[in-house]
Amino acid sequence: MRRIIAVAPLALLMACGLNGTDRQQGGGKDSARSAPADTNLADAMASVENPKSSNQPDPRPVMQAQVVLERLGFGPGVIDGAMGLSTRNALKGFQEASGLSVTGELDDATRQAMAQWNGIASTRTVTIPADWGQTPYVPIPDDPAAQARMTRLGYASLDERLAERFHTTIDALRALNGVPVGSIFSAGQRINVPNIGADRIVPGAVKDAAWIATMASLGVGSSQPKIARIVVDKSEGWLKGYDKAGKLVAMFTVTTGSRHDPLPLGEWGINGVARNTPFAFDPDLFWDVPDNQADQQLPPGPNGPVGVVWIDLTKPHYGIHGTAEPQTIGRAQSHGCVRLTNWDVARLAQMVSGSTKVLFQA
Repeated sequence: MRRIIAVAPLALLMACGLNGTDRQQGGGKDSARSAPADTNLADAMASVENPKSSNQPDPRPVMQAQVVLERLGFGPGVIDGAMGLSTRNALKGFQEASGLSVTGELDDATRQAMAQWNGIASTRTVTIPADWGQTPYVPIPDDPAAQARMTRLGYASLDERLAERFHTTIDALRALNGVPVGSIFSAGQRINVPNIGADRIVPGAVKDAAWIATMASLGVGSSQPKIARIVVDKSEGWLKGYDKAGKLVAMFTVTTGSRHDPLPLGEWGINGVARNTPFAFDPDLFWDVPDNQADQQLPPGPNGPVGVVWIDLTKPHYGIHGTAEPQTIGRAQSHGCVRLTNWDVARLAQMVSGSTKVLFQA
């Protein structure tokens, strides 16, 4: 976002990969069991170890590849079984890290390299927790003044919350379950979902109770690789994370600005990370908002303008953050900052520290 916001004061935070490897096929034994409280702080729908129910090829090969890529840290964006931009970027990341030809295609060499994870099914079956039916879901108004009167910019519906929990879209969930357009899911319902993993939250690894709850709601685990250097490429729309040895350990598709608010090319650092942060809305800093609108202090939440995380950069007023519209990543323009899905930026927030270097390139 172009010189856009002030977030809550930042304390410089640090937080430290393929876990939660559920092998269950969709429609199999219910995997919505709560993990023991002393081993996992994730919700009742966390990935668990189960034997694969069949040796047959997965019926959803692209979705199965998306699930594996994401577990490895190469985010395919929304997991929907479609070979789109984000999935091709994720394949490029895996190929680079594996020493393969970087094609962005699920070619024979890539399939062979990924064959060791063929036991991870594309979907698993879960039961939507009963307490999800007791949560108030409130539509988010477009007017910033109306948003400012809310206590939280939370999920507008159970369906939206469910889609974000499993890194997908409502339409993809409907397709997986044969649910007609216009119908809704409900608490207690047993459904098929993308078999995302890497969602184990180790007790004691995270001290902030509110952030633990956010991680659980996003299906994001506490064990993430440390990143020494971030590279964001404007033309190709990706963010790469490298460890101290220079190995690529994470890659996500991003949105990086517009002709009005171009990405500030150059080398930057990280001042700090704000999780579940409020948003100071200043219309003077948005080219597409009338200046006669009043300043507003917007509450935090996954549907806020910066999603669940703001990674503050040494370039004033610029950062890396989440979004309320994950399906637009890599497509819609931003206001100059680097925007990711909420689940990807939640992972990234645990990978970076004040020593992480950031390069924005054309």
